[in-house]
Amino acid sequence: MSVEEIFQTMRDLVAEQFAMGPAEITMETSFEEDLGADSVDLVELVMAMEEEFDMGEAGEDELTGLKTVGDAVNYVASKLK
Repeated sequence: MSVEEIFQTMRDLVAEQFAMGPAEITMETSFEEDLGADSVDLVELVMAMEEEFDMGEAGEDELTGLKTVGDAVNYVASKLK
């Protein structure tokens, strides 16, 4: 799966969770600043990512660095190698 394919899937997940249009979401979209995500939102998103990409459970320490959609896309890409 390419980074672009991961981004498209991630964009759809984020758009669905935050009730936005996918076109509003970019790699630079910040979960907290742009989307107003709190820790519960992020946990739900991570669970959706784990299920969608079938990548197993993510470690909490790995997730603290996920600040933008791009961070999450790169994280998933590293898990799928």
